[in-house]
Amino acid sequence: MASLSDVTRGRLLHGGDYNPEQWPEEVWSEDVRLMREAGVNLATVGVFSWARIEPRPGVRDFGWLDRVMDLLHDAGIGVCLATATASPPPWMGARYPETLPRDENGTVQWYGSRQQYCPSSPIYREHAVRLAGDIADRYAHHPALRLWHVNNEYCTHCWCDVTAEHFRRWLRARYGDLDALNEAWGTAFWSQRYDDWSEVIPPRRTPYLVNPTQKLDFHRFTSDALLECHTAERDALRARRADIPVTTNFMPLFPGQDGWRWSAEEDVVSVDIYPDPRADHRSTGGAPFGALVQDLTRSQAKGPWMLMEQAAAAVNWRGVNPPKAEGLMRLWSLQAVARGADAVCFFQWRQSRQGSEKFHSAMLPHSGERSRGFGRVAELGADLARLSDSGAVVDARTTADVVVLHDWDSWWADGQPGRPSAEVDHAEVLREWHRALWSRNLACDLAHPEADLSSYRVIVVPHLYLMTDAALDNLVERVRAGATLVCGWFTGIADADDRIREGGMDARLRELLGIDIVHEWWPMEAGESGKLDDGSTGTVWSEDLEPVGPRQGAGSGEGPEVIARWAGGELDGRPAVLRHTPFTDPADDPGRAGAPGGSGTTWYLSTQPDPEALENLLVRAAAGAGVEPVLADAPDGVEAVRRGEVLFLLNHRPDPVTVTLPRAGTDLLTGRRCEGEVTLERYGVLALRP
Repeated sequence: MASLSDVTRGRLLHGGDYNPEQWPEEVWSEDVRLMREAGVNLATVGVFSWARIEPRPGVRDFGWLDRVMDLLHDAGIGVCLATATASPPPWMGARYPETLPRDENGTVQWYGSRQQYCPSSPIYREHAVRLAGDIADRYAHHPALRLWHVNNEYCTHCWCDVTAEHFRRWLRARYGDLDALNEAWGTAFWSQRYDDWSEVIPPRRTPYLVNPTQKLDFHRFTSDALLECHTAERDALRARRADIPVTTNFMPLFPGQDGWRWSAEEDVVSVDIYPDPRADHRSTGGAPFGALVQDLTRSQAKGPWMLMEQAAAAVNWRGVNPPKAEGLMRLWSLQAVARGADAVCFFQWRQSRQGSEKFHSAMLPHSGERSRGFGRVAELGADLARLSDSGAVVDARTTADVVVLHDWDSWWADGQPGRPSAEVDHAEVLREWHRALWSRNLACDLAHPEADLSSYRVIVVPHLYLMTDAALDNLVERVRAGATLVCGWFTGIADADDRIREGGMDARLRELLGIDIVHEWWPMEAGESGKLDDGSTGTVWSEDLEPVGPRQGAGSGEGPEVIARWAGGELDGRPAVLRHTPFTDPADDPGRAGAPGGSGTTWYLSTQPDPEALENLLVRAAAGAGVEPVLADAPDGVEAVRRGEVLFLLNHRPDPVTVTLPRAGTDLLTGRRCEGEVTLERYGVLALRP
């Protein structure tokens, strides 16, 4: 099977989207000259060039692309060649208006932008697969070709009649008959029972709340419908040449597609990351966000991955778009390398002079080759070359003893209206918990709740409202085997059909956590907090829970330890944080007798602790499982990551900081021998090899 190593060939990749169709041909030679100066070795070509390749239905214009491919190859620059199917030409919408997507109100989304296609449209699919096949016929054996890029940032949703019919087919395959669908959707509520398949439609605009399981299934369906589009193009490419890897660029922590299902269909897992340059290292929007997306992408790839897009400086889509501070682009690029990226690329090579993204920065900005921006890009290229020359980074793995569970189904179910609190933001909770691990340099992977977790000592579940039976059984098995489980609030509440579990929380999970009953949920208002008797505070959520007693539940022993209680308010004196050892006696679990590791420990947090308290609790739980930070005494804002034998130290502060090294070594970026104390400059990076 083709992989990223077939693309890198022992070198970290450096480059970006190249759109020569936007420029006169005499500019192309200058582009290639400057690419070589910047150390570019990969260019992504053709992402938005469908109208140039196929100016009218059935006509192909490959002459310009032939010249671009040859020009790049002659300069020693590889090509990531796109299928161009993300943005259909105007002729498709004009001639085939049924290919245009409709929103949940039935309003047509017209052409004149990008991604204006219905994923279920057979006409769109036919044209897209034909175009991909023709591009592959033309370039599958071109010497510049290193990687196929299918479509771009899949994100289209549609509620049209064609989609409705496709949705019904998908539901038939999932449920078999209407009785099963009615049972899963709970259609006895509000007289929603379906008597004929033709009555079933996507969750369009209604007078009041839409059936939540119908909406959950539509999220699942839309992800699968887009994946069908992707795999059809991928298969057309593989049919021409199977040894060229295929990718598509995921958007960062995006709710639209189930990333676990999608990544299983990729040869190379790639992602676009755009942290906010205004966010400091304590915010979930800056460096911690980049680290989360990088850890997620590495986990999806099960190894090295590709940073397909980032900004060289400013973006154009926030309310205010400042550039990145001096050193920040380099820092965040090398952060990606430290966390497993073997490619660091940008959108885009040359900054556009027209169109909707003309104020989005580029490797070569409007101000040209004498600009600071281009100088920074060239310096990064030199850094990546040095890391490549060391032979210690490319293909090297980043390992972890901690895993954070994440599931798109739970995200989709959790984000709907009609829940206890509209202030609960599933993605933000995940960011906060991951930031706590990141800030204390506890290396972690992410995984689906049903994945094999046997290699991890600590399992962290920030917030999974929906959990399948298989996922819950997985947690029970791992705790029995000796793993530590740290579980956040409002978890294990619903099953796969968004049906509330008997007792309000799954009984298996309650037994693991030492909870007899959760009497009531007490969500908090925005900005509200409550005090705990350990001096910390809780926000967003609280629960009136009752732990099991000494004689309740097999193996519960003396019952759970109350780590913290509420101090004041309606829940005064009641438990907020529990620690439990659910399997204390091997006789309670014959399968545990003699098993290595001893009985596992569980922690339950019935609120969202303040950042420092969450960090301390996770460090304490990890230490109890024998897991230590990569660099325990790192100063605030200094990230420590091991990739293979290389220790990366990254200073996310705008001022210099002194770090005590755990060992002596050579900095691969400067060749300098380092030991004892070193000073990291503002946004500085050290790549230490022993």
